[in-house]
Order: sequence, then structure tokens, then C-alpha cells
Amino acid sequence: PNLIARTTSSALREMAAARADIRFINWVHNPDGTPFAGDPRGVLLRHVERLAEMGYTFKTGPELEFFLFEKIGDELSPLPHDKAGYFDYSTDLAYTVRKDMVKALKDMGIDVEASHHEVAIGQHEIDFEYGLAIPTADRATTFKTVLKATAQQHGLHATFMPKPIEGINGSGMHVHMSFGYLDRKGNAFVDEDAPYGLSEVAINFIGGILAHARGLSGVLSPLVNSYRRLVPGYEAPVYVSWARTNRSALIRVPSIRGGHTAATRVELRCPDPSCNPYLAFAVMLAAGIDGIERGLTPPEPVEENLYHFTDEDLERRSIPTLPATLGEAVAEMKADPLIREALGDHVFERLTDAQTADWDAFRKHVTGWERDRYLEAY
Repeated sequence: PNLIARTTSSALREMAAARADIRFINWVHNPDGTPFAGDPRGVLLRHVERLAEMGYTFKTGPELEFFLFEKIGDELSPLPHDKAGYFDYSTDLAYTVRKDMVKALKDMGIDVEASHHEVAIGQHEIDFEYGLAIPTADRATTFKTVLKATAQQHGLHATFMPKPIEGINGSGMHVHMSFGYLDRKGNAFVDEDAPYGLSEVAINFIGGILAHARGLSGVLSPLVNSYRRLVPGYEAPVYVSWARTNRSALIRVPSIRGGHTAATRVELRCPDPSCNPYLAFAVMLAAGIDGIERGLTPPEPVEENLYHFTDEDLERRSIPTLPATLGEAVAEMKADPLIREALGDHVFERLTDAQTADWDAFRKHVTGWERDRYLEAY
């Protein structure tokens, strides 16, 4: 606020002319000074403050994947920028593009920890520092804008669309989470004597996420296209379960190397990068707090590859699945009172109204696939 008060219009023009990197991230208020109910940052703050009353801080680390597409003039090419694979530097045409992205992020004060090509052709990942939830959501929001602008400078388009190409992996936003202590150093998710090294707080947090997983889906995977990604076989989790090494599980507990238990965390693998990070972190935290307050214990972890399970196996093990469509996800949001309470009436109603309109428009749309399959046959 002091910086804004001291900065004049002429000074802003001078900073822009000098190519300084500037961003404004604000709290949104009503004219009477009260917080605006539709401010996503304010929604997250409400739950962070609630957690602080319990003596904890909330730390997050999202991993945002994205695709780069060629541009022909002002038009997007239907083909991705390269044909490289996971950590493939031999045919990775975007190596220099990512270097420029990393530099631009660092110029914005974002500490980048890793940058590499992802599994799918034209797909990439850049990871930044792990930290407190609100600054991390700020970084995630800035991240997407910076990467799009940098890609444009290279004649490319960066997209965070969850599943832009059929038949290959989509883009996820895996989110790592843990609690710190408000009054001292330490990781509240750690209990070295317990199975998986997880404290009771961490176990209850996992229990809360799993209990509300289907209701969370509409916030964490908010688009019609999100459910093109959430299908078996492409490393995207659809089964409501947890495990240590199983990447087909919804929640994974990453292994801790070298005895560094301070790095203990849980990883939620269903969110995608089209979601609003403030709202995503808010509903995840609300579900976790509910698990802690109610002492929810998750079912036994499942280390087998769930993609090999039959419907009978899933039913026998009582393993539910995430919603298969946006329409189903909206219905689950409306059926879970915690989601409305977490978002507040203002955000909840506007989000579900927009999603319902998208789903209705999609349901009425006749696709090329349908014409190819049915036009002559019927």
C-alpha cells in the first residue's frame, strides 16, 4: 500500500519505459471498506486465518504443466512446437524458450527450482519455490501471465488448457502441501515413528481431502476440457485413494531422501492449471481442516496400479472415482455443503452458474466426431 501511495502516474510511465517488471496484486474491497466476497484471494485468506487459529501455517507448491504451440501469423497451428519427450534435450526445441521464461520469472522475484520438457510432445514444466499459500497463489497467477508473454516473444503460444491434444498426456497442476507451526519452526505433518512418517494431523488432512474429493473436483478441474484429462491411462488420477509410490492414486506421499523429514508433504494430483489457484488452495485447505476437526481417517493406502483394476476390483475395495464430466462435477459441488461454505455464496453461485452454462452449451454442440461416426450409418 505504501508503494502504491508513493507511485505517481508519471513514475509508472517512467518505469514502464525502462522495461521494469511491475505487478500489482491487491485485496479487493467494497466502497465501504469491507472485503469483497468475490475476491478469490480473500476467500483463501479466510481459511488461512482459520488455520492460524489452530496454530498452523499452510504451505503449498504447485507444479504447472503447459503446452507450447506454433503460431502462423496470428493463427495458432494445430501442432505442438516440438516432438520431444520427458527430459529429452536432444529434440527439445523449447530449451531456449524455457531459459527466457525462467529469467523472466526470476526478474519478477519468483525463485525457479526446475525446468524441463514433459512427457507429451510440446509439453513443459517449470517449478518454483515452495511456500506459504497466499504468496504461492500470487506466484502461480503471475507465472501464467509471464509464460504467455515470453512465449509470444518467441512467436509461440503457451496454453494451460488441460487437454489440448487427444491421445497424449494432458497438463496437470499437482499440488504439494504441508503445515508449519505458527509459533515455532517445524513441519506439523511429520511423525517419524508413524507409518509413512505422517503425523495424525497429516493423516486427518488426507482423510478430509478424500472425503470431499468428488465435491472438490469442480473447483480443481473447472472446465469441460478438464475431464478429457481425467481418464485412465495418461498419468491423471481418477481414483479416490492415497499411497506412497502409486502415481495412479489421487494423493501421493512423496518419498523423503536423505532423512530430510522437514520436507514431508502430501501431493494432490487431480488439479489442472486452468483452475484459480486461490480458490483451489482454499477448498483443499477447507477439506483438510474438516478432516482434522472430525478426526477423519483415510482408508488403507493402495499401492497397486489402479489403472489395472476392474470395476469389480474398485467396488470390492470401495474405491470411488472422480466425476467423469463437468456436469457431474457441478452436481457433486452442490451436494457437498463444505464447498459452498469454503467459497462463500457469492463465488459459489457465480462459479457454478458459469460452469452450468458451459456444460449446457457443450451438451448442445454437435461435434465432428459425431458426424463422422453417425451421419452415414444412420
